[in-house]
Amino acid sequence: MKLKTNTSGNPTAIILIGPMGCGKTTIGKLLKEQTGWQFMDADDYHPQANIDKMAAGLALNDEDRHPWLLRLRAMIDKSIIRKTPIILACSALKQSYRETLGIDQQKIVSVYLKGDPDLLASRIGNRSHQYMNKGLLDSQLATMEEPDGGLTVDIGTTPESIVSEIITTIQARTSTVRK
Repeated sequence: MKLKTNTSGNPTAIILIGPMGCGKTTIGKLLKEQTGWQFMDADDYHPQANIDKMAAGLALNDEDRHPWLLRLRAMIDKSIIRKTPIILACSALKQSYRETLGIDQQKIVSVYLKGDPDLLASRIGNRSHQYMNKGLLDSQLATMEEPDGGLTVDIGTTPESIVSEIITTIQARTSTVRK
């Protein structure tokens, strides 16, 4: 399946949002395979101070996240200017973070990967991450503000089904916009 881009009503960026363990990276990589879009994981762009803090099991605050979010926004803006569509895996836990990223549900579409806390915890227990401490899940869930708008997908199914749902829904929305 391919997503059309850079025409009226079509997105140029998909941002996969949600707490740790929801599958942002897995879904993002599968979306890349299906769409040919560039994939970026926001975790790769944290400053070292944030990485050190999270590795120590300490939650980031708004002040910690702000420069990171601005860096991500600059990358999104650059991709839009260059007409190079991207998929970004980014927790974007709060509405204010999503606003900083410029999510407008037109050029920049959010997909909230929503899951039961027990499922998230079990997934985290089955993986290793370079610096995300398992103890941070409770903090992320407490911080998470469910988004208004965008697409919400239940993660209780296979990654392939989730990717298919995302592509199908975005295609349907953009074909409606063009009519």
